[in-house]
Amino acid sequence: MRYFTSVGGLVLAGFFAGSTPAQDLGPTGPSPYDVVEGWHKPFAGEGFAFGGNSGVFAESPDRILISQRGETRLPDPVPPAFAGWVGSIGINALRDAELRTWQNCLMVVDGDGNLIEVWNQWDHLCDESDGPGPHRIRISPYDPERRVWVINESRHQIFVFSNDGSELLMTLGEKNVRGSDETHFGRPQDVAFLPDGRVLVADGLDNHRIMILDAEGRYQSEFGGFGTEPGRFNGIHALGVGPDGLIFALDRANGRVQKFRISSEASGAYHPEVDHLATWSGFGLPLDLIVNEDHLWVSDLRPLKMVKLDFDGNRLYTWNVSNDGPTGFLEVHAISVDSEGNLYGGDNQHGRTQKLVPKADADPALLIGPPYVAR
Repeated sequence: MRYFTSVGGLVLAGFFAGSTPAQDLGPTGPSPYDVVEGWHKPFAGEGFAFGGNSGVFAESPDRILISQRGETRLPDPVPPAFAGWVGSIGINALRDAELRTWQNCLMVVDGDGNLIEVWNQWDHLCDESDGPGPHRIRISPYDPERRVWVINESRHQIFVFSNDGSELLMTLGEKNVRGSDETHFGRPQDVAFLPDGRVLVADGLDNHRIMILDAEGRYQSEFGGFGTEPGRFNGIHALGVGPDGLIFALDRANGRVQKFRISSEASGAYHPEVDHLATWSGFGLPLDLIVNEDHLWVSDLRPLKMVKLDFDGNRLYTWNVSNDGPTGFLEVHAISVDSEGNLYGGDNQHGRTQKLVPKADADPALLIGPPYVAR
């Protein structure tokens, strides 16, 4: 059994236009991090630079996986102001799509931002797509093989690789075929992992549903649907899982976060396994999240900021993300934290990933911890 209504079309708030209603930010203050200038070291061939850095996952402090939406072709001659990332010369890696080339879409860097692996043998899984391509890169904390999940929104597919990138172990969805049945996706955005091995898929910008798959990627059920009512979505951009079966979903175009609980005994109106618990509105354009033991952090756009909330939706702290100077962000599309507390932010528009390290005098309560893992 499942409860889902498919409604075609998505009225999506734009990245570059429109105003946002006044938001209750709760306590606000400075960033507790310093940005490491020039951390992500360029390696592209002559005439190219990083594209939109859409996904980042810190497997360890010295192994950070990054997905990018191809590389960006540079103008000839390259302007003198070019600093290794396209935003430094006014190119927007997301908006200026005519400069996109499908090469070096998946990479691994060390703790100093140096390239240690490039998985360009899989670039063919990104090309021939009408859109921006890879959206997220994730690893389940419950998977002993540490398989790497890459969500490609434009191809309507999800790829699962061996940890070293040498093998493609599983492909979900059909190349360039969108659908709303049990084996197809409509611009999927993210995955999250339950302790029992099940996988949640944010199927995302077209279908507005969260799919529940078993550990081998077989369909079990789904919940959601298009709309503004509680439990429905207008673009599910990211997912996070917390203790006691809690699921948090970023309802992007609706500007809100929704909270659910999944269990075999749930009795809500939305799904026989899933109860809708709360809706927290007042976000500009929420992009990514990290769920900790008793709170979560949300990366929000318009204005660009990081927001800490408790599990009741109370805003505990907000700090604005600077968009000025050589360490500025234009968008924090993806966030990840390593075991040493360093924060990584993928910039989908400036075209790079940046590393943020805790300030020496930072209040530990204001730092983003690694994602919750059931013990």
